[in-house]
Amino acid sequence: MIHFSVVKWEKLWWTISAVLCLISIIAMVISYNVIGAPLRPSIDFVGGTRLQLEKDCSIADNCSQPITVNDVRVVLEKQNLANSSIQIIGEEKQGISIRTQTLDVETRTILQEALTAEIGTFDPETVQIDTVGPSIGQELFTSGILALLVSFFGIIVYLSIRFKTDYAVFAIVALVHDALIATGAFAILGLVANVEVDTLFLVALLTIIGFSVNDTVVIYDRIREISKDENMDNATMNETVDIAVNQTLTRSINTSLTTLLPLVAIYLFGGETLKYFALALIIGFLAGAYSSIFVASTLLGWWRKISRKPQLSQS
Repeated sequence: MIHFSVVKWEKLWWTISAVLCLISIIAMVISYNVIGAPLRPSIDFVGGTRLQLEKDCSIADNCSQPITVNDVRVVLEKQNLANSSIQIIGEEKQGISIRTQTLDVETRTILQEALTAEIGTFDPETVQIDTVGPSIGQELFTSGILALLVSFFGIIVYLSIRFKTDYAVFAIVALVHDALIATGAFAILGLVANVEVDTLFLVALLTIIGFSVNDTVVIYDRIREISKDENMDNATMNETVDIAVNQTLTRSINTSLTTLLPLVAIYLFGGETLKYFALALIIGFLAGAYSSIFVASTLLGWWRKISRKPQLSQS
């Protein structure tokens, strides 16, 4: 029994996806014109120094006031590091994380002394310093992009063998749709909130691809099982897609919800390091659930209908 016709509103689903993809592309173009890159890259990709410090609250009155971004910004401007990224960390706002250009030991020491003089004494045991060279950052970026391309190629081969080539093509269209929307969202965040993308973002994209293709395969499996007749007419093809989506709809929704719940918890309580990693997964999983149900299945049904018209007319 069919409860919901996904084919009936297929043009609406495609329009929604097209608009979201267009917004993502525009955001990346604007980002490229403003900061020179489609996304705001972290030092993982461009190289630089990350300096993390926390004040020593065992000293009397050292932690009486929370640290503000402006306090740190003033110190950095005096050190000719005004373009650095500043983040206040900790529930009590007594820690700072600074991402800046690559600093040698002497410059870094001078900066720490200036921060101590203006903001307060920092606990030496909490000091964390990470430095990534430009060549290593470029290598990480290249490796990440290569991993994405290999993933796409592997998915095409797997789906072509398990199903048919057109199944694989529209699954890839759905995956590109999911990755593009997640990337566009972070392009917007990079412009309005200075959110940077690091290697965890690439990990998130790979995870999104794996989740989305899994959901798509389940629906494709049902379409293949139902559509045994290769010469079915358009009405039958529409019914086949609707039946397949309805039979897997509950599973898709339940899987997405149970996956999103821990991700929302990580976003809210997982700390600054995992916050945007979780956000990328949330956006990508929502896009993946949508594309599997509304985009991949309807595109496949549409293609099967138009590709069989000549055969049916000849017969």
